[in-house]
Amino acid sequence: MRTGDLTFARPADRVAHEPPEVRGRSRDDVRLLVTVGRESRHARFEDLPTFLHAGDLLVVNESAAIPASLPADGRLGPMLLNLCTRFRSDLYLAEPRWAAGKPGPMPVRSGDTISVGPANIRLLSEYPGIPRLWFALADRPFDGLVADVGQPIHYGYTDAWPMDVYRTMFSHVPGSAEMPSAARPITPRIRGMLDEAGVLIAPIVLHTGVSSLEIESETVEGQAMYPEPFVVSPETALAVNRTHAAGGRVVAVGTTVVRALESAWTPEGVRPVHGFTRVFVNPDRGVHAVDGLLTGFHDPVTSHLALLASLLGMDGVRRAYAEGVRGRYLWHEFGDSHLVSRLAGSG
Repeated sequence: MRTGDLTFARPADRVAHEPPEVRGRSRDDVRLLVTVGRESRHARFEDLPTFLHAGDLLVVNESAAIPASLPADGRLGPMLLNLCTRFRSDLYLAEPRWAAGKPGPMPVRSGDTISVGPANIRLLSEYPGIPRLWFALADRPFDGLVADVGQPIHYGYTDAWPMDVYRTMFSHVPGSAEMPSAARPITPRIRGMLDEAGVLIAPIVLHTGVSSLEIESETVEGQAMYPEPFVVSPETALAVNRTHAAGGRVVAVGTTVVRALESAWTPEGVRPVHGFTRVFVNPDRGVHAVDGLLTGFHDPVTSHLALLASLLGMDGVRRAYAEGVRGRYLWHEFGDSHLVSRLAGSG
C-alpha cells in the first residue's frame, strides 16, 4: 500500500480539544459510529451493548499512562523530552520536541546532553528508520524525574489536563507514555450494562509509546516501528481461543489491544507471551486474532489508520470516515468512538 493511500478529508473543526467532562458531559456521553462492512450506523456510546452478543469478548488494555512529558533544556534551548519506550530505569527511547504543538525531528546530535531538573540525559543515537526518536540515557532513574516534573503528553490541539483525565477504569499497570484512550468512555455504568448483556471482558497490557509519529516511508509496509512492551496472559489467551471456538466475536478495545493479540497469534490460536513487539498491523499483513475493534477516529497517514484499513479496507475507511465527517463526529482521544467489524473473509 502506498503511503498516500492513507489519506482522507477531515475539516479542522472536527477535533476534540477537551474531555467531554469539560464540556459538561459524562465520560460515556459521546457518540458511537458503528461500521459493519459497507454500512455505518449512528448511535450513542451507551448503545454499545446492543451491538454485541452474549459470549462476545471485549479485550481491554490495563496499562496506565504516566506523566511522560519532561521539560528539558539543552544546546538548542528549551524543549520537551517525551518518553516513549522504557528499557531500564535509566534508559528510554524518547522524542525530543520543540514544544507540545511543534514536533521534530530536532537537529540534535549523538552525544548531546540535555538537562531535566537536576538530571543530565545523554542522547545516544536515533532509532533506525525513525529520526524523531532517540535512545536517551540518564544519570539517574527516570522514575524520579517523571514523578517530580513530568506532565501528560499532549499536542497542540489540546491543553494538558490532570493525570486522572488520562486514565480509564482499566488503568491498573503504570507504564504507557500516552493514554490507551479507546476504553475511556467505558464507565462503571457501561461496564454493568455489558455484564448484563453477557459480554465478557479480558485484559492485556501494552505500554504505549508516543502516537505523534506519522508514516514517513513511501510504502506503508516499509515503515519502521519502535518496540513496545506487552503481556498476553495465559488466562486471556485461553479466553480469546475459547470465544472463537464457541463462535463468539473478539473485539479489541483500542489499537494497542490488536497489536498485542496479533503479536501473540499463531495459526493454532493466541498463545501466552510477554516481551517487546514491533508488529505493524497493516492491510498487507492482515488481522487474525480479532473480529472487531472499538476505537476513536484517527489522523491520516498514521499506523493507527493502516490498522483500521486492515479491518475495513481503505475504501471502507474512507466511506466510514466520510460518514463521520457528515455526522460531525469528533476526532482524537477526547472525541467520539467507532465500533468496526472486519470485512467478511479478511484475516
